[in-house]
Amino acid sequence: MPSLRNLLTDKGYQRIKLTITATNHLELSAEINGIKGNFILDTGASSSCVGTDAVEYFNLFAEDSDIKAAGAGATNMLTRVSTKNVMKIGKWKKKKIDLVVFDLSHVNQALSDHNADTVHGIIGADVLKKGKAVIDYKGKYVYLK
Repeated sequence: MPSLRNLLTDKGYQRIKLTITATNHLELSAEINGIKGNFILDTGASSSCVGTDAVEYFNLFAEDSDIKAAGAGATNMLTRVSTKNVMKIGKWKKKKIDLVVFDLSHVNQALSDHNADTVHGIIGADVLKKGKAVIDYKGKYVYLK
């Protein structure tokens, strides 16, 4: 019986290492527009997002949006949207990635309170769907195609 790794890599998936944080979140490195950042992998987040403080860091052009963001501990947050970005996670790469931009200070404060590293953003279900993601929780990998 082939291993999950062999099965998926034989089908063209890219294997990306995940880290488990002190807060039990899944974390990974990703590049947006060629600039590396630190992200939480969140299957419950409908959209991938970047904190307002990282807009310049990733060279994003963000426009105002009517969409209000909600997440654990926060609701009705104003957002902006940045379209047509390039995202690279490991060797997996996609163009035309849209990102929601909003204040992630409550997320980073919670991470800091637990001595975990802060993040630039969150990789959500939109990117996971585009990449046909398979998450190996035991091995701590995400596979993207």
